[in-house]
Amino acid sequence: MTPPATSAVRVTRAEYCVIACAEAWRDNGEVLASPMGLIPSVGARLARRTFSPDLLLTDGEAMLVGLDGRPEGWLPYRRHLAMVTGGRRHVMMGASQIDRFGNQNISCIGAWERPARQLLGVRGAPVNTLNNPVSYWVPKHSTRVFVPRVDMISGVGYDSAAAAGPSATRYHRIPRVVSNLGVFDFATPDHSMRLASLHPGVTPDEVREATGFELAVADGPAHTREPTPEELHLIREVIDPDGLREREVRP
Repeated sequence: MTPPATSAVRVTRAEYCVIACAEAWRDNGEVLASPMGLIPSVGARLARRTFSPDLLLTDGEAMLVGLDGRPEGWLPYRRHLAMVTGGRRHVMMGASQIDRFGNQNISCIGAWERPARQLLGVRGAPVNTLNNPVSYWVPKHSTRVFVPRVDMISGVGYDSAAAAGPSATRYHRIPRVVSNLGVFDFATPDHSMRLASLHPGVTPDEVREATGFELAVADGPAHTREPTPEELHLIREVIDPDGLREREVRP
């Protein structure tokens, strides 16, 4: 059965977010995709089924898996570490806070000496950000997340990497930040965050009001592209038939 034309069906905000996340892995080649969260996972699986067939996906633990989720091979920890330290991995992490230079916090809110809230902890964020490309996914864009300066640096941003020197900048790269409002990159002279595209129905003013710092804006920011009929079919019927994506990003 031929999937219906995209223009004939309503594309939800969650599905635009899936497309935006999938695009993070375009042209990555044979790298380990490590999506953290539901919509990034749907996006990575969509990318592999369509425009990035060389992506490597795992079961989240120790096995490489195929498109149907069946194990294709073993990924021992030593091989995983080799991928991380050589830049052969592209992670998409979450962020409790992220600032204008891409520093990310998942550790604590408030002063380190006596935080108001304890979060996940630094975990692997420093190693991820210094050794392979890292993108971010934020399901609820607000001034509580997009802050002038993070309370603690877990994932390393462009200014922090530059301050640490060449050993920190060799593999450091933040391709994109995707939120429920749009897509952001760091394609500015000082590597500060830039609004690259808006999801349909979102205005630049809406993004500015939800961001706690001055945001660079691309000349005539584009809109997140429409999914193709094939992509929409894969999202709805194959990858996420239960519609769990709609729980993460409400219409």
